[in-house]
This record gives sequence, structure tokens and C-alpha cells, in this order.
Amino acid sequence: MKKIPAVFSWSGGKDSSFALLKVYEEGIYNVRYLLGTFNGHFHRLSMHGVREELMETQAESIGIPLLKVHVYESNNAEYESQMNVMFARLKEEGIATVIYGDIFLEDLRKYREEKMENVGMQCIFPLWKMDTRNLLSAFLDKGFKTCVCCVNDGYLHEDWVGKIIDQQFIKDLPENVDPCGENGEFHSFCFDGPIFSKPLAIQLGEKTYKPLEIKFANHPTAIRDVGTKGFWFIDILL
Repeated sequence: MKKIPAVFSWSGGKDSSFALLKVYEEGIYNVRYLLGTFNGHFHRLSMHGVREELMETQAESIGIPLLKVHVYESNNAEYESQMNVMFARLKEEGIATVIYGDIFLEDLRKYREEKMENVGMQCIFPLWKMDTRNLLSAFLDKGFKTCVCCVNDGYLHEDWVGKIIDQQFIKDLPENVDPCGENGEFHSFCFDGPIFSKPLAIQLGEKTYKPLEIKFANHPTAIRDVGTKGFWFIDILL
């Protein structure tokens, strides 16, 4: 059976990594590109704060080219305009399927489906409605390794950023935090696992706090009314 060409909306974190593995295992889609959105001024991944060059190294180990959309104004209007240009390019290459790692946020899925329908593309959600605690345990059982690159201070304090995600991490999470951080509680960066040709040798650098007035594109539901004042980031270096 000929595989369907697709592009993967790529965050570099655990959900994206596990969803990509599931795509490999199911054998239906041929992921031609990973697609990431970056702040054009700082060259870091939107919301996650991961350096652009680190994402490039990750994509090289996976063996799929990384396409990059750069946003400068950090608002959804600019983001959607830039993405529409990219999707028009992909359609010219015969790619009309976008794969996402979302799990259960209905409003985010609806947003994505509406935007893709407007440009004549379809969405695929390999992890949709999976139990997040089981999903994270399965992710670890497969041999993935990942660390927390960003936390929302409405849910978690500074000490959580930079932590390696393991079974103890799951046990220690507060009850109001989803095990996969699906409500925007935290974000992660994956540096080893079955989708990689070799692990990334990383080290953790400086922690940085960004107040809430910093706006982010590409995640309309990322900030919820939970007393969030800002986000803690950690600089991940090769």
C-alpha cells in the first residue's frame, strides 16, 4: 500500500515523539517533513523556548527534514498568515495531511480542523483520547528520554523546569496537573528514544522567567485561568 504523504506539526516534546512513533508503527503515513514555529527574533521554538539549532539537531537524528515558520509579532494573525503560506507550498508538493500530537483538548482540535479545512488539508491525531497517565507510562516503556523545558507557574514552581520525566516524576506531580501537561502545565524536549538514530548529548543551562505579558503564537488554549503569572524556561544546550 502506498503511504499517504504528510507533514508533522512538531514541538520536539514527548507527545510529538510518541505520536510519530505510532505513525511509524501504523505504516499509513509517510512523514515528509517536521514543521516547527519559531520566534524570529530569538530563534527559539514558540511556547517551548527551545533553541532552533537544537531542534535542527533533533530532526537530523530522526532523519526527517525540519521546516521552519518564523513569527515576529507573536500573535495569531501573523502565525496563521505564515502557516497558510507554508501549507500552500506543501500542497504544491502533494501533501494535504497534517499530523498533530494533541490528546484531549476539544477546542484546540476544533481550531486546528477549521484552519486546515480552510486551506484544503486534513488533520490526523494519533494520540487522541488516550489516557494521559497510561500514555506517559507507555512513552517511558518504549525507551524515550525527555526533560521539562518550560513550566506554567500557575501549576508548577521553578524546581520542576529541567526535570527528567520518569516514573518518579509522574508520582510527584500535583493532582491538578495532567501527566502529559495537556492543559499547558509544562512542555518538554525529547532527546532519546526509538525514533532517533542516536541520542542527543544535552546539558541544562540557565533558567529564565518570562511574565505573562509575553504573548505566544500557535497555542490558543495554552494559557488558562489558573493564576498564571508567567513561565519558567530552561536553556537546553548540546
